[in-house]
Amino acid sequence: MATSLGSNTYNRQNWEDSDFPILCQTCLGENPYIRMTKEKYGKECKICARPFTVFRWCPGVRMRFKKTEVCQTCSKMKNVCQTCLLDLEYGLPIQVRDAGLSIKDDMPKSDVNKEYYTQNMEREIQNSDGTRPVGLLGKAPSSSDMLLKLARTTPYYKRNRPHICSFWVKGECKRGEECPYRHEKPTDPDDPLADQNIKDRYYGINDPVADKLLKRASTMPRLDPPEDKTITTLYIGGLGDTITDSELRNHFYQFGEIRTITLVQRQQCAFIQFAMRQAAELAAEKSFNKLIISGRRLTVKWGRSQAAKGKETKDGYSEMGTRLEPVPGLPAALPPPPALEDETPANYFNLDPSNSPAVLNLNLPPPPGLPNPPPPGFGPPMFHPMGPPPPPPMGLRPPGHIHYPSQDPQRMGAHAATRHGD
Repeated sequence: MATSLGSNTYNRQNWEDSDFPILCQTCLGENPYIRMTKEKYGKECKICARPFTVFRWCPGVRMRFKKTEVCQTCSKMKNVCQTCLLDLEYGLPIQVRDAGLSIKDDMPKSDVNKEYYTQNMEREIQNSDGTRPVGLLGKAPSSSDMLLKLARTTPYYKRNRPHICSFWVKGECKRGEECPYRHEKPTDPDDPLADQNIKDRYYGINDPVADKLLKRASTMPRLDPPEDKTITTLYIGGLGDTITDSELRNHFYQFGEIRTITLVQRQQCAFIQFAMRQAAELAAEKSFNKLIISGRRLTVKWGRSQAAKGKETKDGYSEMGTRLEPVPGLPAALPPPPALEDETPANYFNLDPSNSPAVLNLNLPPPPGLPNPPPPGFGPPMFHPMGPPPPPPMGLRPPGHIHYPSQDPQRMGAHAATRHGD
């Protein structure tokens, strides 16, 4: 049953009748199959005092029931949610949004002037296409750096929790876990956040939440460019599993020529290298703490120089303090080659330096497992036209260090081959 509607019964044509509320994602909840109750002309709007259709629903499990507080006309004039009265685009209080866009909307507060102003705005809303806000907000710039830094990109469902149980505070609640209210210590009454008013939030004055956010904006960190002018790479973190390199390129190409984009899917990050240092500095300035792609807020940092990228030391440790493990299947260290009496190319190939037009500067020992070079006096070695001669059988090779597992005569494969030959 509808409540008392006061002095608005004479102007019934201005009463609002809607089929669905204007809500933000946080107030609507995460349940896609939400159920609402609709009460036509259920209450008066807390701003313009005109009757409107009230919706009531539960946004999720262990959440409190929520309802619309203002009419849709007042919601569209300020582009806010009908329940929490936060901006629909940024999720911020009206006072913070107006400060970021540098606008001052002096909405009248007296009854007669407010009604006249509301009727004019409602006429402007009906004539607009519905895609952009009306009034001074529609003429304001599209965004600002401060709003992009403070904007909430994901729903904050913690705001839908039940209220604190007053009986539990007094020590008289006997419901235990079945109590639908929270059993927590209440907020300090001296805390400014404990004194919030819905009208002050709508008009953008004396809002303690807005004051807290504005103080945070004034102390937010900055991203200073590194002193090394050769660094032109930006680190992009928090990509998730859906953001691709093409989406990153579509955003960062506006700042300058991109040399490479390296996407590390396992770490959910990317490295974007620009061709010019000025382009990298511009991209870092325009994207730091306000880069949002596909609804995700991304982290932007400067890359490191080439000298600081974890060089390996003699002990096998990188500059970051992690030990580099050897590649499995390869020997840890090869033994030094056997020393030769004379390792000059002339003696190795039995060439006469006086008759040779050019002396080959090859101080290489014979590979392991191959026969020794021919003795002096037999002329240059004869190479097979189809390739090097095959190595001798395993049993004819001289004993020495085993370089690879396949050269070990004690392995199972060698024994099996011997028994098969027998």
